[in-house]
Amino acid sequence: MPNYNSIIITGPTASGKTSLAAQLAYELNGEIISADSRQVYKKLNIGTGKDLAEYTVNNTPINYHLIDVAEVRTHFHLYDFIIHFYSAFQAITEQQKLPIICGGTGLYLDAIIKKHELAAIPNNFELRLQLETLNLEQLIAKLQSYETKPENAVLTTKKRLVRAIEIAEYLSNNNLPKTNFIDLKPIIFALDLPKEVRRNKISIRLKHRLENGMINEVIDLLNEGISHERLQFLGLEYQYISKYLLNEMNYDEMFLKLEISIHQYAKRQMTWFRKMEREGNHIHWINATKPIDENIKVIKSLFL
Repeated sequence: MPNYNSIIITGPTASGKTSLAAQLAYELNGEIISADSRQVYKKLNIGTGKDLAEYTVNNTPINYHLIDVAEVRTHFHLYDFIIHFYSAFQAITEQQKLPIICGGTGLYLDAIIKKHELAAIPNNFELRLQLETLNLEQLIAKLQSYETKPENAVLTTKKRLVRAIEIAEYLSNNNLPKTNFIDLKPIIFALDLPKEVRRNKISIRLKHRLENGMINEVIDLLNEGISHERLQFLGLEYQYISKYLLNEMNYDEMFLKLEISIHQYAKRQMTWFRKMEREGNHIHWINATKPIDENIKVIKSLFL
């Protein structure tokens, strides 16, 4: 039986990860480390689904980490996540508590499971500016010109190609930075929902959020000087509400396009989890339609 030192709770958006992880932390004397690429930002509350009230179980607050650790104006990168993650992991274990990693950002989970050394390579903003004008084919050709380049990289978008070139450029002049990785031994659980149930939950949740302050959240950010460009870079809810407020689409168009985009995002998440499995990570799939108490029992039976 493996000697696990942490639990990962993941799954697609709207599957109920936060409530399950919080209940689990309550029962196993744990603390939560968020693995969500947007919940790191302050003031992105409704749009990112922080649901902070769920971190109180039976009137007991559950400590959480990597939520509200960065300003919206800043860019929180993968390496920032790794540094914060290891700091939180160490702090939790020093208190003899259990780290419970909760989130659906596959890249973040990949980085801590596979110990991505390349994440330590810094950003090269001057190089990025030079690459902005190149199309996909030109970027591929430039990447191929390097003798040393990242292996097994998924190069399907300009953003990923630019990062791959950035890494290749760095490695052509420098040795790989050293990162002190923690020996993470997690058991991985992923919440699963039938496709139609998942789609229905996403649509209901989106309607509720739009009717309960999500648009005002974006207006408040704009009033604080956050640009439309930055909001649209943050994606999904912030991208489409920004376009709605710019009168680039009406409310119904915004709702429909945002709904479709969130469905597509959930599908990409599921694809990423399947990829993790193909790469040798054993994932215990949990039926998210069952009561939390039942799923807690299943998790505890496999972990303890």
